[in-house]
Amino acid sequence: MSFLGVEQSLTGRRWIGPPVEIARAAEAIAQQSGLPDAVAQVLARRAVPPAEAKGYLTPSLRDLLPDPHVLKDMEKAATRFLHAVQHKEKIAIFADYDVDGGASAALLLVWLRQMGRQATLYIPDRIDEGYGPNEEAMADLARTHDLIVCVDCGTLSHGPIAAAVSADVMVLDHHLGTETLPDACAVVNPNRQDETGDLAHLCAAGVVFLMLVELGRQLRSAGQSGPDLMGMLDLVALATVADVAPLVGVNRAFVRQGLRVMARRARVGLAALSDVARMDTAPTAYHLGFLLGPRVNAGGRIGTADLGARLLATDDPHEATALAERLDALNTERRDIEASVRAAALAQAETRGLDKALVWAAGPGWHPGVVGIVASRLKEASGRPSIVIGLEDGIGKGSGRSISGIDLGQPIQRLTSEGYLLKGGGHKMAAGLTVGEDKLEEAMARLTELLEKQGAHLAGAADLKLDGLLMPAAATVELSELIEQAGPFGASAPAPRYVFADMAIRFAKRVGDSHLKISFGEQGSPPLDAICFGAFDGPLGAALENHGGAHFHLAGRLDINTWRGRQSVQLRLEDAAPVAR
Repeated sequence: MSFLGVEQSLTGRRWIGPPVEIARAAEAIAQQSGLPDAVAQVLARRAVPPAEAKGYLTPSLRDLLPDPHVLKDMEKAATRFLHAVQHKEKIAIFADYDVDGGASAALLLVWLRQMGRQATLYIPDRIDEGYGPNEEAMADLARTHDLIVCVDCGTLSHGPIAAAVSADVMVLDHHLGTETLPDACAVVNPNRQDETGDLAHLCAAGVVFLMLVELGRQLRSAGQSGPDLMGMLDLVALATVADVAPLVGVNRAFVRQGLRVMARRARVGLAALSDVARMDTAPTAYHLGFLLGPRVNAGGRIGTADLGARLLATDDPHEATALAERLDALNTERRDIEASVRAAALAQAETRGLDKALVWAAGPGWHPGVVGIVASRLKEASGRPSIVIGLEDGIGKGSGRSISGIDLGQPIQRLTSEGYLLKGGGHKMAAGLTVGEDKLEEAMARLTELLEKQGAHLAGAADLKLDGLLMPAAATVELSELIEQAGPFGASAPAPRYVFADMAIRFAKRVGDSHLKISFGEQGSPPLDAICFGAFDGPLGAALENHGGAHFHLAGRLDINTWRGRQSVQLRLEDAAPVAR
């Protein structure tokens, strides 16, 4: 049954309220803890027992941090790494070109610098070399280094790791593994086939951080001290959010504590990047995912692959400023490239149909650096797993994004083993692939078949899940801050959406090309402000701007707006429905 009887909103979606069991659990939490109903709803969706409600709002890294030894090969990896440090061996770090890879590399580089050591940073070019270790690069590094550490890559790199014949290689990764592991001295990966899966939600930077914890333990047992690890959690938080890792378990504590560290602006690279991104408030998970992450990624997408990692690792303010400005300019260029590919991909996908288990598009000359972002846009538009592929010289290089509850990485891996793909891998929510153009249609048909078995075609693309009703007078800064304590919000932990029912639009104004600002409320009470980004890209903007005195149900997420030191609550409006009279 639809919420408030909304079967089709202005954006064409059916509204779904909280299930009865969630509502009952929320009521129990509110009664036992004294927390507001709006907060209790969030905790109920997370299946938090009433007795643990208040503790959930203050996640402690001390309580949630797992013992690094629970991961296979962890002790072996830390021992080999520490041996290299203490014996002044030459170390190379081979990292992926995204935020997780850059942050993972920066964690090691910063730790080594504080120990008086250095390492060679190697990040492959996305277009010329592709994802992960390659035989030529690994052989070259092995000739001049004693230890090569692969971060956020390497689990499937059997051949390249074998090519590093004169060096030891260790892997710190989180991508899905196969039944056989490469011949490395250690492969630490919570997504190895022989792992329990209890830590499968970690990104690579989380795995690297756990190794640093183990290194600290080994140093202390030898009567030595190591670097301050708590001060490095800003890097772990950035990687966790930007890599869309589920914000559950220790990841919540990583991000919560990491945001506090970032707010101190001690890392000159992130401080410089925050400045060019015009961040004028304390950082939040939103800032990590939508302002900082894309800029760090921009170098690996369309520029020089190592720019992001160098920015995150540097301790030179002048270098940080120069790198941040370069990444900001590349991000602007990336947006322009993305816009043209997105328009073409969406038109093609709509022609093919947005209601199948897989939504996909492929085109000649589409830049490999933006196909992942465009895949995310298709996923958002369709509510289905989506893949976007750029074709060149008979080869397609693509990237995919999945939806909650549908594993994309495992089917991609299966297609590779079945010979449909030249290369492929990833994790549940994201994957990459290389495919011959002559096998493209066949491969996508097979992937659609595998995703259908998971029920991807049954996903409610037109459903908007809502957490309950709020009155404008209840939407206070204090409530918003309390809701924020139930976060951080992101993958597997979406921010709550509330509905303000039967509201009159008091004021409406177009902002920029496509955004809409409104204020709304009830007769005789102060209005609440709302901002709707991209409102005029669809029917929402025109309907609310030209409301003609009609009343609407308004749905969205609460946000704290800071202007000249004053805080106020605004609604980040996502949808609306006219009130039937």
